[in-house]
This record gives sequence, structure tokens and C-alpha cells, in this order.
Amino acid sequence: MPVPVPQQRSVPAAETSHGDLTLLVIEDDPAGTTITVPELSAAAGTRVRIRTARNLTEAARLLTDDVDCILLDLALPVAGSDSGPGDGAGPGRAAELAALTHVLRIAPLHAVLALTAEDDTELAAEAVRVGAQDYLFRGELDARVLSRAIRYAVERKRADIAQHQLTESRLRAQENARLERGLLPTPLLDGSGLSFAARYRPGRSRALLGGDFYDVVRTPDGTVHAMIGDVCGHGPDEAALGVELRIAWRALTLAGLCGDELLSTLQQVLEHERQSEEIFATLCTVDIAPDGRRAGLCLAGHPAPLLARHGRPAELLPYEDGGPALGLLPRARWPRRQVELGGAWSLMMYTDGLIEGRVGAGTSERLGQDGMVAMVNGRLAEGLAGEELLEAAVAEVRERHGGELTDDVAVLLLGRDPERIRRGGGSAPRSRPASSVVARPPGAQRPPL
Repeated sequence: MPVPVPQQRSVPAAETSHGDLTLLVIEDDPAGTTITVPELSAAAGTRVRIRTARNLTEAARLLTDDVDCILLDLALPVAGSDSGPGDGAGPGRAAELAALTHVLRIAPLHAVLALTAEDDTELAAEAVRVGAQDYLFRGELDARVLSRAIRYAVERKRADIAQHQLTESRLRAQENARLERGLLPTPLLDGSGLSFAARYRPGRSRALLGGDFYDVVRTPDGTVHAMIGDVCGHGPDEAALGVELRIAWRALTLAGLCGDELLSTLQQVLEHERQSEEIFATLCTVDIAPDGRRAGLCLAGHPAPLLARHGRPAELLPYEDGGPALGLLPRARWPRRQVELGGAWSLMMYTDGLIEGRVGAGTSERLGQDGMVAMVNGRLAEGLAGEELLEAAVAEVRERHGGELTDDVAVLLLGRDPERIRRGGGSAPRSRPASSVVARPPGAQRPPL
């Protein structure tokens, strides 16, 4: 069907977008008269380059990435379709939109304008519902209307694509958050009488899991086992490996393994699951006796925990007898050292992301273990304890660094208060899963210090 040649009219520069646009016109003209679309004046700031195709096969060949918009004549016949009028909802209407459906399928990222007769507003509206950005009537196809329609269709398509990508991104983020949240630990401390608090912040932006990992469980004999570790690096692969090591540690601990036997088995897990032989993991394990007064300590290339006893400054536990990080030496050994905790105490376990923060913007000096001990003792002198102590310590490290820390950070605090136990608080409630900000079991009491 021949399409009337629109009258050439100048378009004000304010109504045009910046840069040239390419329009692909798809229409069938048995008489040999190809549709003519007005080219906008170069003085107006925008030129519309025209490509024409007489059928869908030719259109597919001309449909390149530089095409900004497609002007499709809905009267274009499609091979194999019934072009009967239909009733607007049956096969007839579907046949009238067959060309549009085909174009939308082969050009999902291009803006599409539907061209139809003035007396068929229902078909025009249906074309927009199917996926066209806008429609035009043949009788109104002048330069001003066409210019505005092209620019509107292009911008609307861009907005639709951006909205679709945003929706997909949000759905992926929600799915990842649900997955990662399900992989975070749920400490099992029922009946231990110990308080628990933790802070966890991955170095990756918008992530819930990093290469750091921790867990706490109580075995049937009353022993409380705590662990904290760090896989080198802080990407998604390291996060996945950290989860595997944590789950393996819990399973092996509940099966009765501890000390050197446990760490040797974890090293085998690491060697089988890591992506590269250069990947290693540091680990610190503590098993606290049922009476809460003694503990066994194993270090695999990991910083020693910090112990604060009632009325005494905090100090690092012995670390001279520690073994190498997991994955470095094939037949390594990790001795277990016995540590006296005392009656009332707080034990802080942490990853190196806490102590490797800088102590001032623009400096290379790190906080280090000695700096952390001094910082914690300063907070203890202020009367802070338990949850408040942990919160203040992490906040001060971040403040000294001059912003968010770039490495993963995990810190957990276990505490024992005999007075609270005698008052009837000897059974710690089941802890909920940790978040990237704070993990604390509902109703958990503060450590004594």
C-alpha cells in the first residue's frame, strides 16, 4: 500500500535530540513507490538517516546496531498469516499484528513505531500493548510529528530497557541475598551459659559474604567450639570456599574431631575445593571446657585471640606454637595449647581485616595486634563491655582508617559471667543467623567486661 509523502517542514532545534538518528522503514509498495520520510534539516541539529526495506527478510539484513528506530507499516503482509479482518481478539487481529510480532522478536532492543490507517485506532492501540513504543497514522505523517515520535520512541525504549535491567538486577540481588543469608552461620550455644556477639562485613560491595568465616557450636559433652578463619582474597570464589570450610568444620566438630586431626582434614577439603594451589586459608579454633574455665587453642597462620579477664587488661593469647595456614604445607601439624580462662572473661576472635586497617588517611602504618590491644583496653577503661565494646572497637578501626575497610572483617565475642549464670541465665538461647552488620542471639546478655 503506497504511503503518502509527508510535506517537508522545518523542525525547531529545541524539538530535536542531539546527534543523528537512523530510521529503518519497513513497508510493502507493490507499485514500486517506496515510502519517503522527510529528512530533518541539518540546521536543526539533527538528521534522520533513512533505510527502507520492502519485506521482513530485507529488514533483518538492514537491522544493524546503528539503527535507532523502526517505522513498521502494519499492513505489511507476512507469509503464512491470515490477513482477514478478525474481530479484534481472534486470529484475524493476531494476523494483522504478525509483522509487528516478528519485528519485536528480531529487534528486542530497538524502538518501534507502528504505522496504520487513521480509521483503525483499535489496531494502533493494540500494537502499543503488544510492544510498540508508539503509533502513527498515515495521514499525520509530517516532519514535526515524525521527528517527535522518533525521539519519544527512542527515549521510551531506552527507559524500558533500563527499567528492565534494574528489575533484573534487583531480583538477582534479592536472590543472592537470600542465598548468602542462608549460608551465614547460626551459632549453636544452647545450654552453654556463654554470651555471644559478632560483627561481619565483607570487603565486596553489595555482598553479604566474603572470604572470612566463623562458627560456634556446643557438642553434647558440653564443650563449646569456636572457629574463625580467612580465605586469602575476598571475591565470590573465596566466599564460596569459606562457606565450604565452615560447614566442613561444623560437621567434623560434631563428629568428635578437634585439634590437629580436625585441621588436617580441613586442609584436605581446602586442597580439593580450591581453584588454585596458591589459595590458602588461616584458621583459629578454640574449644572451651564445659566448666568454662579452660580452653584448647589451635592457630593455623591466624592472629591469636584477645582475652580480657575481670579486673585485668586484655592481652593476646599465646601464639608461638601456631602452625602454618591451611593449604601451604602438605604434611603440616597444628599443636593444641591449653589456656586458662578463669571465672569471668571475654574472648575476642577476629580476622586480619580488623588489624590491617591504616591508622590515618594517607599513611602506610597499620593498626596491628598491639594497636588493637591498646584500643580495646582504652574502651575497657571507659567502662564498655560486651556488645558495646565490640561495636565501639569496630567503629574506631573504621574511623582510624578514614573510611570503610577494603578487606573482609569478621569479629566474634564470647563471654562468661558466673554471676549471671547463678542468677538463672545459664542457658544461652539459640542464636539467629548473622547479618553483614550484627549477629546476636535474642535475649543474649552482655559479657562481664
